[in-house]
Amino acid sequence: MTTWDGFQAFATTPVATPPPPGAPPRSLEERLAYHSRFVTVRTPAIGALAKNVRTLMILGRHQTVTARPSLIVTGPAGAGKTTALLQVGRACHLAHTRRHGAEAAAGQVPVAYVLVPPAASAKTLATEFARYLGIPVAAGMSQAQITGAVCHTYTAAGVQLVMIDEIHRLNPRTTTGAQSADLIKDLTERIGATFVYAGIDVTTTPLFTGVRGAQLAGRASLIDCAAFPARLGDEEPFRDLVNAMEGALDLRHHRTGTLPKLAPYLHARTAGRIGSLARLIRQAAITALIDGTERITKTTLEAIRLDHLAEQHYRPRTRPRSRDTSTR
Repeated sequence: MTTWDGFQAFATTPVATPPPPGAPPRSLEERLAYHSRFVTVRTPAIGALAKNVRTLMILGRHQTVTARPSLIVTGPAGAGKTTALLQVGRACHLAHTRRHGAEAAAGQVPVAYVLVPPAASAKTLATEFARYLGIPVAAGMSQAQITGAVCHTYTAAGVQLVMIDEIHRLNPRTTTGAQSADLIKDLTERIGATFVYAGIDVTTTPLFTGVRGAQLAGRASLIDCAAFPARLGDEEPFRDLVNAMEGALDLRHHRTGTLPKLAPYLHARTAGRIGSLARLIRQAAITALIDGTERITKTTLEAIRLDHLAEQHYRPRTRPRSRDTSTR
């Protein structure tokens, strides 16, 4: 995904979809592959991000004096930040192709997706930007030379949206972190694109501290990709999410309504994180296909080991056996 060829393949590959009513049954292998990929439920965070990105891209289209306004997607681990980012990037890529036609858009790169490497220096981060478009980087090149090549090539390729993931890895309080933050500021001013960042709980990291942090905070608005609450007023967002995922299952003996009834249990298992929930349901569906039961039950779900974060959070509440101290 962190090269143009990889992202283009992701953006143009048809998304997984449940079988339409009346369609012939799919084979076991087809259904195993389907549940491995599974559907991406359009969450409120994806909707909010898509709307804001589109607005900011229009807002900054003719802005040439200063850096364009940007967005930061924040939230806990497993809350779906990267998924939201990639879905918006896919939508931007496909919209660009529809608008200009496949042939005209063939030589253009509307979207770039870059990961901040651990302990990134300005040079290693600039190299990641170069790697995305296959810009050759010689061993003796300076950071300024790499940055110049990146800005020239990204501008020539018509990059409109730059997505930078794992932004929480930047620490402007350190020398290398400060230099990396300066590089990103430089890129936002020299590349005519909208920048969108994603990171874990960025408001609790040093990212917004100091002069550099204040500059970023003054240009970027936040979208909180939080865990789903069990209840929100009169609504039940998590149950709605579970219901949408159950509706996408392709299991021949699964009883509709089983998973929404288990919503309180599923919320406890996953702490409301969409990443953990999707993994749990996908694994349960694949298990049901392999063992031939073709349905998901609480017993199926209980047998699955989730990510360590979810397992640490979940503590089954068993009632301790009381001791009878009464006398006869």
